Amino acid sequence: MTNAEKIIKIANENNGYVTTKQVKNANINTIELTRLVEQNKLERITRGYYAITNSFCDDYYKYQLKSKNCVFSHSTALYFYDLSDRTPLYFDMTVPVGYNGSLSKDKNVQLHYVKKEFLELGLTTVESPFGMKLRAYDLERTICDIVKYRNHMDKEIFTKALKWYAERKDKDLLKLMKYAKKLNIDKKVLEYMEVLL
Repeated sequence: MTNAEKIIKIANENNGYVTTKQVKNANINTIELTRLVEQNKLERITRGYYAITNSFCDDYYKYQLKSKNCVFSHSTALYFYDLSDRTPLYFDMTVPVGYNGSLSKDKNVQLHYVKKEFLELGLTTVESPFGMKLRAYDLERTICDIVKYRNHMDKEIFTKALKWYAERKDKDLLKLMKYAKKLNIDKKVLEYMEVLL
């Protein structure tokens, strides 16, 4: 088996993706990755990450690879939690204030900026619709985010999300209020929850 075939095999075993680190760990010179890109067998997603050309790529995962500081949030997170019946038109992602990486120039991404100390508040791992592990905010942080930015959201999506959240058996109102207090929106969140519960 040639080194190029070994790299393609590694990618096939990882849902079509291969990293520079995996190639190095297999004792293959990373120049092989460049050759495979030139031969149009691999495409470079971002530094250190590649995907098999023309293979099915999980766009959620692909966008996450573009920044280690991004977190799926807002309408995209609502979709992950079945709190929206609309497939997102673009990827809502939260990044720290000051971020100016490749996602900031991408028309398929709607960026939301937060202070660094709030970036990991409510951070969890979810599965994309295609089974890949993604960084996203948990249910309660997502509700806080949509309440905070309600004036920038589709009213129907916002209203349904709050109503469906209130009906869920797995909601955690204590956690919701803890997050809301930290984000300084506790009065507004309480106001909505009192109407719905």
